[in-house]
Formats: sequence, C-alpha cells, structure tokens
Amino acid sequence: MRELAFVRHLTGQLTPTRADTRLALGDDAAIIQPGNQALAVTTDTLIEGRHFPHGTAAFDVGYKALAVNCSDLAAMAAEPAWVTVALTVPTLDSHWCDEFVAGARAAGGGAAVDLIGGDTTRGALSVTVTAVGTVDAGCATYRHAACAGDMVAVTGTLGDAAAGLSCLDADTRALTHDQAELVSRLNRPSWRRGAALAGVANAAVDVSDGLLADLGHILAASDVGARIDLDALPLSMALANWVGGDIDARRRLQATGGDDYELCLTLPPACFEQAQAALGCALTPIGEIVADTGLQLCAGDGTPFDPAALGSVGWDHFAAADAADKSS
Repeated sequence: MRELAFVRHLTGQLTPTRADTRLALGDDAAIIQPGNQALAVTTDTLIEGRHFPHGTAAFDVGYKALAVNCSDLAAMAAEPAWVTVALTVPTLDSHWCDEFVAGARAAGGGAAVDLIGGDTTRGALSVTVTAVGTVDAGCATYRHAACAGDMVAVTGTLGDAAAGLSCLDADTRALTHDQAELVSRLNRPSWRRGAALAGVANAAVDVSDGLLADLGHILAASDVGARIDLDALPLSMALANWVGGDIDARRRLQATGGDDYELCLTLPPACFEQAQAALGCALTPIGEIVADTGLQLCAGDGTPFDPAALGSVGWDHFAAADAADKSS
C-alpha cells in the first residue's frame, strides 16, 4: 500500500468525534480549536540513512528535525510555538546532544519556539518531532481551497536539496563552493514564515516530496487542475552552475526533487505582491490553477511537456516496497 492510500484508508476510520477538531488527517498539519485561537499540530520522523545521510553532523540533524516541522506549520499559516522530541540514539553522548539542541535552536530563527518534552530510547538514530503552532481561528490555509484562476507560486528556489544529496556521493572534502551550497540546502532547509499567508493565500503545501507530488495534493483536495511552466521554476546559481547546460537534469531536480521545504501556494493574482512582501523572501509565479482536473506541464516557450519524461513525480516512501512486492 502506498503512503497516500494508507492515509485515505485511515481517514475513513478516524472521523473526528470532537467539535474542537477542525481538521484531522489529510493536510500538512491538523487543526484543533479548543478556544478562540486555533492550534496546528504536526509530527515528522527523520531516520538516519533515509531522511539524512549516515554521518550527518548532530547540529544539522537537529536543525533539519525542527525546520521540516516548522515548514508543515507554515503551510497551514501557523506560527510555531512548542515542540516535543522523541530521540532514538545508539548511545547517549552529551556532546552530540548539545550539538543537536544547538542546531534545533538555530533552525528556529527568530521564532519563539519552546522544547517542552519528549522521550529518549536506545536504537538506530532517528528523530520524531511533534510541533504545535498557533493560528487565528478561521485563518488557517488548507490544501482544499485552491480556485480556478489562482496563481501558483513557490518560495525560494527548487531542486537544491536533491542535488545536494547527489553531491554527497563525492568526496565531501573536495566539494566545490556550489556543491557545498547545495549540501547546505539539504542539511539546513530554510522554512518560511507561512503565518504571513493567513487571509492572503487560498491554498498551500510545503514542498517536501517534490513540487509536482506536493502540488498534486492541492489539486486532488481542491478538485482542480494546474498549468505549470517548468522553465519558470526558481533556480539558484549553485544549481545552475552544477547542472550546466543539462536542461533535463535541471527540470527533473526542480520538479521532482524532495527536501526543499519551500512553500507552494495558490492565491489570487492581485494578492501576489502582498504575499511576497509579507513572506519577506523570493516568491515566484510558476503557473495557474485551472478548472479541468489534471496537471499540464509546458516549457518556457509554451510547448507541452510530457510529465512521463521526468520519471517519478516525487518521493514516495512505500513505492520501492510496493515494486518489490509485485516482482516477488
């Protein structure tokens, strides 16, 4: 069973019974409203060798563990406030733990995020973070609210983290400046302050599994389609230098590479400048939402582009397992 199918399977069995549960499964975070202010709640697990390479510095493990959860909250227009951490490690080493905490604090940036609890256990290295954020009642941003005519836009740049993972196959002592920048984007993703999108964006998702895969969640939830210009995807100088003239590699990394933790959002075109100013980071238009369902891709000159040429549209934890099952 694939990950999305599993979530849908659970959704059918776990219908909320409480009036203050406003949104349960199926988005970047759950929304609960026990009072006048709503809370967004998300949980992510990072496993060594799958979510971060073996030997990743403790500082970077802590940084990424917090950043990826803050990104989920950002997609809901929530401001992070509290986290709990369940840490599984082979041994308890005070220096490693100090570096882990320092990385997590650094990832918080200027946000007031408190570590309020968790658990430790012995085993292969993995980190599970539950993050809680605040959002004004009725102001959360969901995947299911995209409208035909919306602009599709993304923050920052895309494809850097996936390229950084490829760079780790080389001798890290001999990385070029551009390769080091890409690896840094993998290890220390820049989560965006999505709380600024409340009342501005119609729908949002964080780009963790690849742009096309994550945009697909919005399209499915909103029952709409999208037309995307592959050559409009924002490109960092480091990635441009690394891929050189290999347009196919650039498109594949930007459209399907995971771990960028940027935001993909849909919003009325008239709200674009307001959203860009509120976010305080680069925001790039890449297409539009259309009424007909399905994803349409084109090159910069308007030529239709076959999505199959990109291979997989993004990361799926259980795709490889399913393929192995079918071949056995």
